[in-house]
Amino acid sequence: MSDTHRPITTAPFALSALPATWHSENGTPPPRRLIAADDSLRAEAAYRLACEGTALLWQGAYPDALRLLHAMRRRAERPRPRSVPDSPAEAFRRHRRERARQARVLGMLLVPLDTDHRVRLDRAPDVREAGLAAYGPLLDNRIVSLRELLGVIGAHQWRVRGVEVPALGARIHPHYGVFAPVRGEYVDLVARAPLPPAALTHPTAHDLGTGTGVLAAVLARRGLRRVLATDTNPRALACARDNARRLGVADRIETAGTTLYPPGADRTALVVCNPPWLPGRPASPLDQGVYDRDNRMLHGFLDGLADRLLPGGEGWLILSDLAEHLGLRTRADLLCAVSRAGLRVTGRLDTRPRHPRATATDLSNPLHHARAGEVTSLWRLAPA
Repeated sequence: MSDTHRPITTAPFALSALPATWHSENGTPPPRRLIAADDSLRAEAAYRLACEGTALLWQGAYPDALRLLHAMRRRAERPRPRSVPDSPAEAFRRHRRERARQARVLGMLLVPLDTDHRVRLDRAPDVREAGLAAYGPLLDNRIVSLRELLGVIGAHQWRVRGVEVPALGARIHPHYGVFAPVRGEYVDLVARAPLPPAALTHPTAHDLGTGTGVLAAVLARRGLRRVLATDTNPRALACARDNARRLGVADRIETAGTTLYPPGADRTALVVCNPPWLPGRPASPLDQGVYDRDNRMLHGFLDGLADRLLPGGEGWLILSDLAEHLGLRTRADLLCAVSRAGLRVTGRLDTRPRHPRATATDLSNPLHHARAGEVTSLWRLAPA
């Protein structure tokens, strides 16, 4: 989790009654230029300043800041003309660049946050609980992006309400900065795939990149007595432990961090890995649940699998073929990586996504055709 706390650049006006520190959860550097803003600033001027790299520290009422952000978003999302049709890969890259530009511009509207996680603006909501859950204790006043703060508030609501997981017959409660299991079809695959023969005598498993711990919980509910869950994100490990406790399987799930495979662990009957499905460089902490830079996690899982399995054991790779539809990876690339790792495919379970983007009929969306053809698979792998 990228987390920066940097002093705000000096400006020729009082930023607040107390010294403040720049805070960005996604590692955005402090703005180079900063001006005070209130409801006298028109949306078109605010958008132009933000596009030019000038941050706006809001000093009016909180509802007015929300209205300005929405007005800036409408301007940021105006269609931008292009001269020639894109290939699927270029359409995807252009889509990412445009989303990054919008995030950068909209992130220029800032609000002050006190040490007790109160937004120091008139008519601001009480965000103390959400702020503490995301930021932890604060030793000084902070200035944060309003867009990020709205993400913090939304994430806390998800944590409180939880996400219904039919395969568990229960809810998973994602923490801030941990990718939520909104794509339930991949969980269903893990819930119905036949367990490998080795699990009958050695009911153990590793869940690599556990996130919320949803797959570890499914495996524990299926009778595996010890599931070792790993993740390099400390927030994910805390989230997985919290969900294991809520679901009554904490005695079967153990968490470990810092590496993909748990160091020094015994061979196991099953290794499950649900890596990010798209090759690409993550632009934010949550992006790490979507983009796998240089396919590092995918290849790390494959290359280390054969040496971690008991005789009769299997590795389960959960992967969408969206990258193939977008021209970012071919099926041949995947199968070659499997073969190079000394593995063979023993079976595959497929399912179609049920999320709204896959079923949407918006033909103007550059990713529509790729999403419409997407299939999510559980690849059953064993040593060759």
